Amino acid sequence: MTSQTPRPHQGAAEPLEKPPFDFAKWWDRVGILMVLVALVILMSVIAPNFNRVDNLLNIARSISVNAILAAGLTFVILTGGIDLSVGSIVAVSGVVAVIAAIAGWPAPAAILAGMLVGAACGLINGALTAYLSLAPFIVTLGTMTFLRGLAYTITEGQPIVSSDLNFRDMGNGYLSGVPIPVLVMLIVYLVAWFILERTRYGRHVYAVGGNPQAARLAGVRVNRVTTSVYVIAGACAGLAGVIFAARVISAQPTAGTGYELDAIAAVVLGGTSLAGGRGRIVGTLIGSVILGVLSTGLILLNVPFFTQLLIKGVVIIVAVAIDSLKQRQFSFRRAPAAAASETAKP
Repeated sequence: MTSQTPRPHQGAAEPLEKPPFDFAKWWDRVGILMVLVALVILMSVIAPNFNRVDNLLNIARSISVNAILAAGLTFVILTGGIDLSVGSIVAVSGVVAVIAAIAGWPAPAAILAGMLVGAACGLINGALTAYLSLAPFIVTLGTMTFLRGLAYTITEGQPIVSSDLNFRDMGNGYLSGVPIPVLVMLIVYLVAWFILERTRYGRHVYAVGGNPQAARLAGVRVNRVTTSVYVIAGACAGLAGVIFAARVISAQPTAGTGYELDAIAAVVLGGTSLAGGRGRIVGTLIGSVILGVLSTGLILLNVPFFTQLLIKGVVIIVAVAIDSLKQRQFSFRRAPAAAASETAKP
């Protein structure tokens, strides 16, 4: 008798060709960090005084506001949402905190007031998005315009300056030689990392972003999670507004203009998908540092402001393009599993 090589079962799926290079996995693990290292080396060579300790501390201080904004936006984008109002929340929160301080409130109370105003704005965004099923882009675009107008209305279009602002150390102080805004930023990221990586709530955030219908069937309260991430983003924006007001020792109705774009760019550049469900808070921090190093380097090189805007625009487009490439490769990796599932059906 002749032995025959066993043939695969007719219902079994033929293995599909795997991609030769897993770009998405490489970028999330080492790609973004390599970009940061390369950028720092480049700026160290071509930008004068870039390596000075005082300049590095100034870079760290300057990125704190955008990095805190990006930390809050990471929660929103992980659920597949977007928040365009965080820049306006920076202005309103800063105005409220300064007015509270001028009125005689203690520094902790004034800071808390700014953060609570930000959280309240986020609650409005989240409730309209989750419970009324409105598109987050439209909702936050509307609140962005409204809150900016509110900041101008409260201040009557003029900065409110307070030379003896009681929480000015939040923006200009040092603790053991490290700027306080940097310490606050690191605390925010440690808390965000713990929430997303070590808690049940963090798993629910990823689940809602990955597949809200499946998450709802699994018992996740999707509307509550969706609302809560906007509250977190608003609270972070409120904290960023307080730090900004402390740095300039005044309430500026123009504060935070365009900051939402930088924050979104930092989140996407750091590996978080605009489609939701995938990303890391550590990547967001690295993305924020990249943007901060780039901005400071361009200033040291005396690059005109309008040219800086052109370069930032290119960075945002590149970040979105990278996310698109990752999304395509993720879909490619899911194809074999989907094909196997279909062929296994009777």
